[in-house]
Amino acid sequence: MMDANTLTIALSKGRILEDTLPLLAQAGIEPLEDPDKTRKLILDTTREDVKIVVVRTTDVPTYVQHGAAAVGVAGKDVLMEHGAAGLYEPLDLGIARCRMMLAGHPGQQPDPGTRLRIATKFVNIARNYFASQGRQVEIVKLYGSMELAPLVGLADYIVDLVDTGNTLRANGLEPLEEIAPISSRLIVNQAAMKMRHGLIQNLIENLREAVTPATT
Repeated sequence: MMDANTLTIALSKGRILEDTLPLLAQAGIEPLEDPDKTRKLILDTTREDVKIVVVRTTDVPTYVQHGAAAVGVAGKDVLMEHGAAGLYEPLDLGIARCRMMLAGHPGQQPDPGTRLRIATKFVNIARNYFASQGRQVEIVKLYGSMELAPLVGLADYIVDLVDTGNTLRANGLEPLEEIAPISSRLIVNQAAMKMRHGLIQNLIENLREAVTPATT
């Protein structure tokens, strides 16, 4: 168990971690070891009262929801897919930007009168999106190679994250409808915010100052 006096920040390896570390550094928080070179999952930082825990991307909200971490950084896609009960979302860090898109063959438009088959790993996002438009869809859950589904007839469309769109174009597909803009958000456990308001609010303000130049 973490010391009650320690502020724990949940991060995930990859692009979010790489983009978050410079922001934390501007807030005076830096890991004492390189996260890419150590096997440790709990990292000490330049502040004795702050630690970083490295978890799977999709697990960050769970760690924060249950209080194993007071704060964390998660993509909006993860928050939309897995829910954000018990969490505050006080700050858009403006990093790891991309778009959640409906994609398919060029010029293809969904027929509102037919039941569409959608391939995606974002099951809840896709279901909620089509339900909000009154469209009937069948969701096919995949864990990767989403672009293959329309090419082999497994699905009519895909719902996936799109950055440059190069992978779609390489496979003869294109983004058709934007479901949501995606970026990484600072999330905070509600109970921790009440109990340690001063410390967490100070972190929020320091990070807000750090991201302001990149978002103006």
